[in-house]
Amino acid sequence: MMRVLIADDDPIIRLDLRQMLESLGYEVAAEAEDGLVAVNLAKSETPDVCLFDVKMPNLDGIDAATQVAEAGIAPVVLLTAYSDQELINRAKEAGVFGYLVKPFKPSDLTPAIEVARSRFESNIALSREIADLSERLEARRAIEKAKGILMREHSLDEAEAYRRIQTQSMNARKSMKEVADAIILANDV
Repeated sequence: MMRVLIADDDPIIRLDLRQMLESLGYEVAAEAEDGLVAVNLAKSETPDVCLFDVKMPNLDGIDAATQVAEAGIAPVVLLTAYSDQELINRAKEAGVFGYLVKPFKPSDLTPAIEVARSRFESNIALSREIADLSERLEARRAIEKAKGILMREHSLDEAEAYRRIQTQSMNARKSMKEVADAIILANDV
C-alpha cells in the first residue's frame, strides 16, 4: 500500500484528502499544517508520495517540495487553487512531479500519485545508472593512465601493461582501479 504525506494549512481540506486517499486504497503516512512541518515529516516518515498545498505558512509548498526533492525522499504533487504561470514555473524548477488545480475529483488523485511515483522511481534508477557509468569511466581513465605509465617506464606494449595491472589486481585482491591509482600515485611522487 502506497503511503502518502498530506500538507495543507486547512484542517478541513486535510480531512477531505485523507478520506479521499483512504477510499482510493492509499495509507496516509502523516499530515502537516505547514511546509516546514511537511519537510520534517517527509524526512522522518519517508512517504512514497507527498501531496502539498502551495500556499502554507512558514514555508510554502513549492519551497517545501524543493527541499524534499533535493533530499531525494519522495515525489511531490502540488495541490493548489492557483494556476498562474509564475507558480507553475516555480513548481517546475522545484522538481515537482505533478500539479493539480483545486477543485479536483478523487479520480484525479490516482493518476497523479501513480505517475509521480513511477517517474520518481525512474529518476532514481537513472541516477544510479549515471553514477555507475561515471565510476566505470573514472576507472577506465585511471587504468588508461596507469597503462601509459607502465608502457613508458617499462617499455611495454599496451596489452602487456594491461595484463600487469590485471594480474596485480587479482594477486592483491583489489580492483583494477585501485591498482591503477597506486601506479599513478607512485609515479607522481
